[in-house]
Amino acid sequence: MTSQLERHDITAGLYIFLQSNSKRWYARFSLNGKWLSRTTKEVDKDRAIAMAHRILMEYEIRAKTNTLTTSKRFKDVATKAIATMKHDIERGAGKAIYSDYIAALEKYHIPFFDRTFVTSIDNDKLREFDIWRENLLKRKPARSTLMTHNAAMQIVFKEAVDSKWMLAVQVPTLTTNGTTSARRAAFTPAEYERIQDQLYEMELSSRKEVTRQIRELTQDYAEFVIHTGIRPGTELDNLTWGDIHMERQDDKATFFISVRKGKTTLHTGTREVVCKRAIQQIIFRIAKRFPKRQANDLIFRLPNGEITNEISRTFNAALKEINLDNSPQGKRSLYSLRHSFITWELIAQKVTIDVIARQCGTSIEMIERHYSHVIPRMFSQQLSGVNLPQKQEIESRWEVREKLNKIWAERYIKWEKNIARRGCI
Repeated sequence: MTSQLERHDITAGLYIFLQSNSKRWYARFSLNGKWLSRTTKEVDKDRAIAMAHRILMEYEIRAKTNTLTTSKRFKDVATKAIATMKHDIERGAGKAIYSDYIAALEKYHIPFFDRTFVTSIDNDKLREFDIWRENLLKRKPARSTLMTHNAAMQIVFKEAVDSKWMLAVQVPTLTTNGTTSARRAAFTPAEYERIQDQLYEMELSSRKEVTRQIRELTQDYAEFVIHTGIRPGTELDNLTWGDIHMERQDDKATFFISVRKGKTTLHTGTREVVCKRAIQQIIFRIAKRFPKRQANDLIFRLPNGEITNEISRTFNAALKEINLDNSPQGKRSLYSLRHSFITWELIAQKVTIDVIARQCGTSIEMIERHYSHVIPRMFSQQLSGVNLPQKQEIESRWEVREKLNKIWAERYIKWEKNIARRGCI
């Protein structure tokens, strides 16, 4: 049996402790009247305290933005959905088709999915269900049957979303022909944080300085993609300091990036990308490594000025280490960060599809074809602000550390002087 060896109180409702079965500190905190424990992954006490603050902040944000969920098993959610439909039928507000939905759920879906958590139902599980149903029917179901079954499932998923047992982005794509849509492999915000944590741990454990520098640069590279949607590879690799522009008003600034070389620029010319606010921290981090930077200098290079081809390999190594390299939609890579940017923007509903298409240098048709699973339809209300609410952006770990307006105002002024003097921030 494990026992608590040591405890250190940080603030009211937050402390760290050591257990007899681990050398790493755990953080325990109170959230909405409940106590939660999470590992800090840190052996050093001071680093564990810092990580505990960060964990608490993350969970507070998730609680405020409805991204903190406790899942339920399918049978429980389906039973609640059936009860709701029966109640609607009794009071005359239900649809006639509800009887068919209830029959489908009770005969097919509940027996198969039963105690499976609704958040665990993905395309692979749905394919298993398709095979099981065909064996039960001893034939392939008609398209009308599939449409009825899918509608019944959507009722269950809607119940799960309404009850905050599931995020709308976790709702799988249902089809009527047994095939999956051309969905792009992406990451959830939580998965992205795990990737950055892994890259940071890899940086700390580097034996050679050049290896550490590459892993540090990989973190910055990933942050650039996730906050701009710029394509990894030619587009990002050819960015120079002169391509970054800034418009300032007091202690607030908006950053723009001119993409001059890449997949579509030959036909469309230079495109202007609007950056998320968190990009300023990454720019600051990289700029500190190049105090004598010039407008024509590449942004993504090592401190000695050399470029490296190891960023993609380093990122893939981090994915493999934490088992995030594969997904139901296929292999994931640096390019999946761009898909994540588009997916998160669609979920946030901050801008229309045509604006996202222009930002990312692609077509509306491509967005609709590959990201239809997150384009708001029956979940439009639930999708509003689920993962990236209007008052929140996915902020990097570095931005959280320095938020004082005065500090940033001073940096903006300094960068404006740099632009006037040498043509770049």
